Amino acid sequence: MDIALFSPSSLFAEDDDSSADEETTETCQNFVERTHQFPEMELLIREFSFHELNANLLWPGTFAFAEWLVQHRSWIEGRRCIELGSGTGALAIFLRKALHLDITTSDYDDQEIEENIAHNCKANGITPVLPHIKHSWGEAFPIVTPDWDLVIASDILLYVKQYPNLIKSLSFLLKSYKPKTNKAYLLTENEQNDGLPYPAFLMSWRRRIGKEDESLFFSGCENAGLEVKHLGSRVYCIKPIDNCDMS
Repeated sequence: MDIALFSPSSLFAEDDDSSADEETTETCQNFVERTHQFPEMELLIREFSFHELNANLLWPGTFAFAEWLVQHRSWIEGRRCIELGSGTGALAIFLRKALHLDITTSDYDDQEIEENIAHNCKANGITPVLPHIKHSWGEAFPIVTPDWDLVIASDILLYVKQYPNLIKSLSFLLKSYKPKTNKAYLLTENEQNDGLPYPAFLMSWRRRIGKEDESLFFSGCENAGLEVKHLGSRVYCIKPIDNCDMS
């Protein structure tokens, strides 16, 4: 059994140790399979040995976010969700298996990413595989009327130059949201305040970047008409400013 050259968790603080790999198996020249521990569940995830778009590894934010979402499961159960920057698809696979969440994966317009997510779905008993959308941030979104009331992402703020493109795509998903049913419109203000607004973007961030770079993203969101709120444990909720405020 081959051992990975490094573990992603070694790049971060010691308290981000939930991503420790229990087993590493090199499947071929381009992929490595690792068993990752999620809350009350193990997943076998095939990762790229290298990927130019950084879609190759799982980072600490994924595991911390998974734990947070389980702890706040009442906020997301029944939501229709899309994940930005899905990478290997591990978080989406976990949420489908653990919470039966209606979730779509998405990432850069790259066929290898889509095929690897499909592989990981099948390897972990998700059939049919999760729906996937190829989308490069900042470009026209392939769905004209998005109906996802929850957008999620973890550790996606690595490339500062991509912040304007990310914010553009995020703004479209939140501001152009149209529910399939009238559920969101029928919620009272108190019901919307009891958890998350409709729609909302939840983001977990554990990667190390400078405070100035981090603030560029949040100020960019505010300039685009989005409100940012820290929910604790480095989880942020972003929503259109005209939505009802969270309690």
